[in-house]
Amino acid sequence: MASRTSAPEKRPGFFTTIKQLLSFTRKSYPWVVWVLPLILLTGVGLGVGGAFAVQQRWWGIILWGVFGLMLGMIFSMLLLNRLATGAMYKQIEGTPGAAGHVVSNMLGRSWRADDMPVAINAKAQEGVYRAVGRGGVVLVGEGSRRRLEKLIKKEQTMARRITHDSVPVTVFFVGSGEDDVPIDKLAKRIKKLPKAVDRRGMTQLVARTESISQGAMSSLPIPKGVDPARARAPKPR
Repeated sequence: MASRTSAPEKRPGFFTTIKQLLSFTRKSYPWVVWVLPLILLTGVGLGVGGAFAVQQRWWGIILWGVFGLMLGMIFSMLLLNRLATGAMYKQIEGTPGAAGHVVSNMLGRSWRADDMPVAINAKAQEGVYRAVGRGGVVLVGEGSRRRLEKLIKKEQTMARRITHDSVPVTVFFVGSGEDDVPIDKLAKRIKKLPKAVDRRGMTQLVARTESISQGAMSSLPIPKGVDPARARAPKPR
């Protein structure tokens, strides 16, 4: 008799993940395939050169070379991760839902957000996203300020009703205008907001927000467009 329990999903191995990450990053930074090996060779060269400088024996030269290789791998992974993040921002910039992808994936444990908008202008494929966390409530407008003005005011009123004006409600607009926030700077701007509540207060704030807005969010029409989640860079294990 066959077992009813399904087998656990097999996660890709370390080298498979690195290969996927490199392939993803190469689309935006083709030169990365040359720079990473150069960093590895530089690390080995520095290790071997250091061994000769201190007059190590042959086995010491090998150990220093391995140490240099490990340093090269660390710096290569750091560079690859940074470039992959930049590539992700390049690929989602200007697509409907990019702000939702950022607030739901790039803010860390101190914030809670969903990639679904809390209010949208379906005709123009523009929306308002909400994040709740230690810095209070953040509303992110993705689209024209003029067309989103009424939606933003409505969500500000709802946020104040939820918080009873006890925490700040901050509004950002994603874009390239004078007062807009570029998509690659959005997460950093939100995380820099001063802390307004402690962890317990954040939990209560998130619970109140979800209980009030759950029904409204489930009835929103979804704008058609590029799904930013498909541009998400794979992460090394």
